[in-house]
Amino acid sequence: MKYLDPKADLTFKKVFGEHPDLVISFLNALLPLEKGEEIQSIEYLSPEMVPDNPARKYSIVDVRCKDVQGRQFLVEMQTIWSSEFKSRVLFNASKAYVRQLDAKENFRLLQPVYSLNLVDSVFEPDVETYYHYYRLVHEQYSNKIIDGLHLVFVELPKFKPVTYSDKKMQVLWLRFLSEIDGNTREVDEELLSNPDIKKALGIVEQSAFSDEQLDAYDKFWDGVRVERAIINDAEEKAEEKAKSKTLEIARKLKECGVDYKTISVSTGLSEQEIMEL
Repeated sequence: MKYLDPKADLTFKKVFGEHPDLVISFLNALLPLEKGEEIQSIEYLSPEMVPDNPARKYSIVDVRCKDVQGRQFLVEMQTIWSSEFKSRVLFNASKAYVRQLDAKENFRLLQPVYSLNLVDSVFEPDVETYYHYYRLVHEQYSNKIIDGLHLVFVELPKFKPVTYSDKKMQVLWLRFLSEIDGNTREVDEELLSNPDIKKALGIVEQSAFSDEQLDAYDKFWDGVRVERAIINDAEEKAEEKAKSKTLEIARKLKECGVDYKTISVSTGLSEQEIMEL
């Protein structure tokens, strides 16, 4: 059996944007919902949110839906991290929250907006956890909360498949996103034994897609590879520039007669590197 990577734009939207039962399972597994607050049913909404920039007419979330209580859920798969992504997520969630009411309605009718963002990059390298949950919390008293916006970010590369009895579906869904790709030929029995994951696997089977869709899928990953190459090149040049500047500062300090130990502490260079300048 051959599969397509579920993290691609085409496949992700096909799994979670066309099958209410699967997005309900996914949201209940990944969102910080208290017992009794689980999503029972959803209605899909237009994913087009707000004007983004001249290059993109709209800021598109992959899945946007609401439940019978009026709570809205925004789901996005981001293959490449960018510095403005958090701001865009906050903007989209805030816009969805505000648009619930017109000028004549009561603010008490506002329902929470949950934004779930899967990121195929590490953007918090100094934080061990892969799961990041943001909301409006009092700085001194964490039990004091303004309900409304719930932002969740998941760093997929950090996720490690371990067994949590109380988070079994979260582990299975993240394994589905992390382990299944274009090279997958066999799937672990633990994934196949779960009805929701098995259905999602059937949706991303390569045979379920037309030649035109497969071509779009390939072009998507080509674009991702090009963008990653551009970002990596820019990061390497920035590092080289910073290193060059550090060496220049160390060289000037050395010429001024500053001792090697002080220069090392100031620049991060080793005393051997300073000696060789």
